[in-house]
Amino acid sequence: SLSLRPANSGKVCSKGAFNSCAECIVSGPNCAWCKKLNFTKTGEQEAVRCDTQENLKTRGCSETEIISPKNIQQATQKKPLTRFGSFVDKTVLPFTNTNKEKLKWPCQDQNVQCQPPFGYKHVLSLTSEHQKFNDMVSKQFISGNLDSPEGGLDAMMQVSACEGRIGWGNSTRLLVLATDDGFHMAGDGKLAAILDPNDEKCHLDRENLYTKSNLLDYPSVGQLAMMLDKSNIQPIFAVTENVKSELQKMIPKSAVGVLSGNSDNVVKLIKDAYSSLSSSVIVTHDTLPDTLSVAYKSNCPGGDKPGEEGICDKVGIGQEVTFYVQVTAKECIKPVSFNVGPRGFTEKMRVTVTTRCECECDDPPMKDNPHCNGKGQVKCGTCRYDCEEGYLGQRCKCSAGQRDEEQLRRECRKDNGTECEGRGDCVCGVCQCHETEGGKTYYGTHCECDDEHCHKYKSLLCGGNGRCRCGKCECNPEYEGNACHCKKSNEQCKTGQTVCNGRGTCQCDQCQCSRGYKEPMCLTCPGCTVPCQKFGNCIECLAFAEGPFQKNCSQACPTTKVKVVDRLTLSTEAKKCEVKDSKNCWMDFTMEELQGFDNYSVEVLREQRCPEPPNIVAIVAGSVAGVALIGLLILLIIKALIYIKDAKEWKNFQNEKKKSKWTNADNPLFKEATTTVANPTFSGE
Repeated sequence: SLSLRPANSGKVCSKGAFNSCAECIVSGPNCAWCKKLNFTKTGEQEAVRCDTQENLKTRGCSETEIISPKNIQQATQKKPLTRFGSFVDKTVLPFTNTNKEKLKWPCQDQNVQCQPPFGYKHVLSLTSEHQKFNDMVSKQFISGNLDSPEGGLDAMMQVSACEGRIGWGNSTRLLVLATDDGFHMAGDGKLAAILDPNDEKCHLDRENLYTKSNLLDYPSVGQLAMMLDKSNIQPIFAVTENVKSELQKMIPKSAVGVLSGNSDNVVKLIKDAYSSLSSSVIVTHDTLPDTLSVAYKSNCPGGDKPGEEGICDKVGIGQEVTFYVQVTAKECIKPVSFNVGPRGFTEKMRVTVTTRCECECDDPPMKDNPHCNGKGQVKCGTCRYDCEEGYLGQRCKCSAGQRDEEQLRRECRKDNGTECEGRGDCVCGVCQCHETEGGKTYYGTHCECDDEHCHKYKSLLCGGNGRCRCGKCECNPEYEGNACHCKKSNEQCKTGQTVCNGRGTCQCDQCQCSRGYKEPMCLTCPGCTVPCQKFGNCIECLAFAEGPFQKNCSQACPTTKVKVVDRLTLSTEAKKCEVKDSKNCWMDFTMEELQGFDNYSVEVLREQRCPEPPNIVAIVAGSVAGVALIGLLILLIIKALIYIKDAKEWKNFQNEKKKSKWTNADNPLFKEATTTVANPTFSGE
């Protein structure tokens, strides 16, 4: 067994002026330090960071922010489980006869039960039912192949790789291979033109058959040894004499036994091999840096001297062996984790080593940390002792010589009252509060808070059902009220399974309603209006699959339940609404408020009231006629204007003509068109 024995845990941490983590954790075995920033209230001393872990958690310090040595011990016990699988060989030539008849019945003897050949089959997952295991083994039939070697390594590789399918647990893992002949190994697959090497992965189908038996080569013994070691599996080989010695050399932490001619000694071999494996216990650890060393001691014979491994031989079944592990750090180092455990077992103890050099709190290495006003470094949540020269105070806010004393004292007075309310000292403009009469500390910017003056009930502070914080009660989970005097109950606030109809909170068994709803049960809201228009888009979307919310209807309207009806039923609780949708149609619906806020049940009238559509023919005809009439009118106007202009010009012409006086004269150039010529010789006869 490997164990960590924690020191006796107590409930008391002695109080003192411990203002640093180192001072705190060495002050007593039950003292822890809270490194949380802003853990101390204004005016409190840093000494309140030092307390028991329980008290620090109560004050709001998380477990990860508490500095205290931790010891963890966990022991588990698992029941032994067994499983069963079978193998033959690759079902290709030259390993198996591929004749159709031979693939159905590979055995030479026709009088025996025989099953078709296969690579590997996972028959039964790990189980603690021994009888079921025996029954499954007895139901298996023999098969056959052509050559003597078999596909045992293929089967072992799948058992190692398929951890989930096999059902391996976190206890000792033993793998028994029983075979009366040798086995194929890497390279033999080339005889069947299988060139891809084994990929060391799980390839079981739904029927638990090895699907890549004829696609991947056999694994090598080295591959198998590495996979067994990776999966923490200890193999037990029940094999023939010719392969015994080589297997023990190649596969560490294995046991090999020789089968007899008729294999009747297989059970004895398994028992002997298991005893051989389990009788030797070797405890070791992961590789460590040079700054750490591990030594082992045990209660075994010769185990009193420290060694690099813990070894116990000839350990009997049921015998408990104890190993003492000593870890030594040669210098201050960062946290280092490693596993310690027995070889061949999956159970490991995780050890984390952290050197305690001045209380390591993993603080950021900032010398101008904002928490310290940029003038100091945070160490385990505090600044006070790590301020730059010339600065002081819990947050390094005070600079010596920068401000006069009167100015600093004014900062310690609330509303020009008493300095620190008479409950503390003004140090550099910050109140350092005194202890109260009850042994606690005043706190607050001006020491105005204490945890001893809250409402009382039955002469008990906060009724004994909570704690007082700065004059107000913080009640335990099952109580409420200003003095924690009411036991939490909501029986008088319930309507069905809902408290205050989902519109308020139940305090002291009475509803405190919100948003204008009225007591006692927050049923009505006199000043509220029905949000018809607000839910219009949701109703259009849910009822008619239209509108702006069409694409994300369910996300935009999660609290609205819509039912489309042919006729609205108006109940006393329902309100009628008329809202225009995105197509300018009127939607008629009723809204009935459900429990909670903005939850409504809506009935929507299936028929929408839409305006009559326009007469397209009339519009087109009117438009055409209008255009024609306008054109004709324009032509008439133009014609009239031209006529008026011509008439006016004609009239002017006539007037001008009347006014003109012309002289008659012949044109000297004009000649008559006809000429009369008399014939002198013509006598007229």
